[in-house]
Amino acid sequence: MSEALKLQDYALSQKATKASLFSKIGIVGCGKEGQNIARMAAFNGMEVRFVELNQCKIENAIAAIGSQLDERIDSWGLTASEKKTIMGRISGSTTYDVLKDCDFVVEAVLREGITAAESIFLRQSIFEKIENVVRQDCIIATNATTVIVSELSANLKVKDRCVSVHFFVNSPDARVVEVVRGLWTSDEVYEKVMRFMGIVKRHVVPVHESVGLIGVRMMITMLNEACDIFMEGVSNIEDIDQAMRIGYGMRYGIFQLADIIGLEKIERWGENLFSEFGKLQHKPSPIIKRLVRAKQYGVSTNAGFFTYDDKGQKVGITEIKGVC
Repeated sequence: MSEALKLQDYALSQKATKASLFSKIGIVGCGKEGQNIARMAAFNGMEVRFVELNQCKIENAIAAIGSQLDERIDSWGLTASEKKTIMGRISGSTTYDVLKDCDFVVEAVLREGITAAESIFLRQSIFEKIENVVRQDCIIATNATTVIVSELSANLKVKDRCVSVHFFVNSPDARVVEVVRGLWTSDEVYEKVMRFMGIVKRHVVPVHESVGLIGVRMMITMLNEACDIFMEGVSNIEDIDQAMRIGYGMRYGIFQLADIIGLEKIERWGENLFSEFGKLQHKPSPIIKRLVRAKQYGVSTNAGFFTYDDKGQKVGITEIKGVC
């Protein structure tokens, strides 16, 4: 067990009284990222209200959060009664009105098959819908990594309350978040976001506005280089991952990490970075594109660079034909 993730962190009895500043938060979109933010906030004593497109998505999201907490029961000492308390703080709705009393709202939508321009337009419209229902002092954030928060907030009446927050959710002990001040973000709002991150026990890495921030730009570049090494026949997928795990102390090798994040997301990130910077190092490798076209996204589909069982455990290596 790492020093950053101790058993007592999962005991609700150890929680200090939370500041009333963040008694209720909202999340728009409850896919993988939204679910992790919801679980994290509810675990730390906050009421969570999320917005999804339909009742089926709401039920699936709540079930998935429950499954995440079951893993904590099995592995980290969380009790069934503590799980019940956490789940009781989370609810979903198909309307934005549920966000009206929130102190902090995070946009975390995931839409496949749309262009970068369409994604920006979608998120701008979500920001506007949020602003129409929340209080004037409510902080509005995006969890997106390849869009600029200043562009999303440009049409809002109150621009200085908007920030970008990128939570790393690929691992329970990835307790770090990139926080980006927009062009208009006030000092007061930024300090409040720092307080929120302290409450949920996340280490903040301040980042200036840039498409991809730190994590995504580094991830795409490393993965593309690993794909080139594999295609050149220098080494195989398992050994490349082993070199990164053992040689550089990574929890997962670069290929397995990509599978956990989701290759469809990796491809979208790479295309957005290439569109922004025009550097070939960002353009998704042909291997990534082949796997995505075959709908082998990684852990979520039980196959990516590796194959996985229904619990997400790695069981084998995917045969990728036509590669040296």
